[in-house]
Amino acid sequence: MKFLDLARVHIRSGGGGGGCISFRREKFIEFGGPDGGDGGRGGDVWAEAVEGLNTLIDFRYQQHFFAKNGRPGEGSQRTGAGAEDIVLRVPVGTEILEEDQETLVADLTKPGQRVLLAQGGNGGWGNLAFKTSTNRAPRRANPGQPGVERTLWLRLKLIADAGLVGLPNAGKSTFLAAVSNARPKIADYPFTTLVPNLGVVGVDGHEFVLADIPGLIEGASEGRGLGDQFLGHVERAGVLMHLVDGTSEDVAGDARTILTELEAYSTILAQKARITVLNKIDALDADTLEARRAALEAEVGGKVLTMSAVAGTGVTAVLRALWSRIAPTRAPEPDTEDEGRPWQP
Repeated sequence: MKFLDLARVHIRSGGGGGGCISFRREKFIEFGGPDGGDGGRGGDVWAEAVEGLNTLIDFRYQQHFFAKNGRPGEGSQRTGAGAEDIVLRVPVGTEILEEDQETLVADLTKPGQRVLLAQGGNGGWGNLAFKTSTNRAPRRANPGQPGVERTLWLRLKLIADAGLVGLPNAGKSTFLAAVSNARPKIADYPFTTLVPNLGVVGVDGHEFVLADIPGLIEGASEGRGLGDQFLGHVERAGVLMHLVDGTSEDVAGDARTILTELEAYSTILAQKARITVLNKIDALDADTLEARRAALEAEVGGKVLTMSAVAGTGVTAVLRALWSRIAPTRAPEPDTEDEGRPWQP
């Protein structure tokens, strides 16, 4: 299944059915009076976040979602049938934007969350509704209200507790494959990862979701390489893991490139909690490792962890550091010790 995180849709709610002008005509009833029924309500258009989806690929092949109109009213005081609603089922983490791609309509972050995108029109009143003591035989009825037509953008931002950022070939996919059951493509050339990947990571009995996005290069904010189009997938993460290739001759420059691109994309993302990790230490001798670690710490202004995703060295310490940042953002787990006990006053 292909990955798609941006799609445009055209929606239209149904119009209400028109009211009916009708009079009762039966044998031996000389003045039956008006009996025109009201029109039915048009269908609504909703969006609902559902589990089990992680792409918007379905909206590439169908972009138009038009609800049906309500049925018109009929004689004998019969109300027209209402039209069925249309529900757009989207992945959890989908943002709905106006046509300008800037105005936020809704942000669906929880399974089952629904939002009304276009309300169906009310049905018109039949002539029975206009009957008064002075107007016993009204010959007027209302038309139904028209539906609402909109063009919207759907933008998916994956839900993850932690996000991986770094230059191409820093070892992000290798790390994700080593600590989870995810199987991203791994190769010895840049831009192996072309779409984001998610993996569930476990450490010390705790689990969290880790997101790997394609690597950034200098000028990504200007569209170079794959650009910064995938950075939105780590905006929701509680912590970023900045992975730096230890075999690079200029680790400080590599780190500076990533920090510059994060700042250019969003100040909020640049200020997010971050853990810096020097990877591929299995290919370095002790002196080179210490020198590059010191240079990296001077650049980022904080502690730098070291590891080798291939050899497994230092991986557990990195996962524990990630969990220490994620744990405070989690809701406390319910206490199940008293479950099953009879109630006592």
